[in-house]
Amino acid sequence: MTTKDIFITDKNLKYRKLKSNMVLIFCVFASILTVLPLLYIFFYTTASGFTHLSLDFLIQMPKPVGETGGGMANAIVGTLILIGLASVIGIPVGILSGIYVAEYSGGIFSNIVKFVTDVLSGTPSIIIGIFAYTVIVLTTGSFSALSGGFALGIIMIPTVTRITEEMLKLVPQSIREASLALGISRWRTTLNIVLKTALPGITTGILLAIARIAGETAPLLFTSFGNQFFSLSLDEPIASLPIQIYNYAKSPYTDWHQQAWAGAMVLVLLVFIINLIVRFFTKNKFSSDV
Repeated sequence: MTTKDIFITDKNLKYRKLKSNMVLIFCVFASILTVLPLLYIFFYTTASGFTHLSLDFLIQMPKPVGETGGGMANAIVGTLILIGLASVIGIPVGILSGIYVAEYSGGIFSNIVKFVTDVLSGTPSIIIGIFAYTVIVLTTGSFSALSGGFALGIIMIPTVTRITEEMLKLVPQSIREASLALGISRWRTTLNIVLKTALPGITTGILLAIARIAGETAPLLFTSFGNQFFSLSLDEPIASLPIQIYNYAKSPYTDWHQQAWAGAMVLVLLVFIINLIVRFFTKNKFSSDV
């Protein structure tokens, strides 16, 4: 073996640095391409909607066609109701499914649940909307907030399930063994110890799922449908920000276009705030781990 084989020559070192710098430049360029569309959407929507956002927009009802002013108070409240209904359906089912897949993996049924979850996560939301329309709307004979929450809840399930599964798998096996060694049953070990240990990560997944459904429009066209009036009834059509924005954006009225931008800004800020909360939970989790 020669000295040339052992030591890196000056020429080879320069060549490696050149390759390293080229790859680094390529990575930075790819990162910029990834971030730019998001920044453009965020700032353009904020700039377009900020000038038309006011207190009246947040607390007033929509005005009749031909009248200027008004707001989207009914849509904002309706969106919160739909998210609440979806959470009631999607969170328990998603967490329990994730617990089963993580703690009882290896069986045939567990593999089926994994497969169905993966398929469901890739299913277009409009298909889920048609399913909810068939199951609830056609059965009850009316569009309703309940059917909208049902559709959004189904969309939440795969996200919550997969994140719950991954968070539970990160819990060290020694914790389970220590609990079982003390005579605690397996189901109590899972619920009282393992689940609590993974709770910060699961909470993050729940918030991400909520952010995922907050802007969904297609399922709501088949289920909650929309409402120009204020309604808290779960068995009647209900307003929502995505539907209101959609209806206003396609209208021929300039004032409605301006309100659509303001509504889009509120929706973007809602998702942005949820993601900030996710970052807060994630930061605390990693800090506590260190």
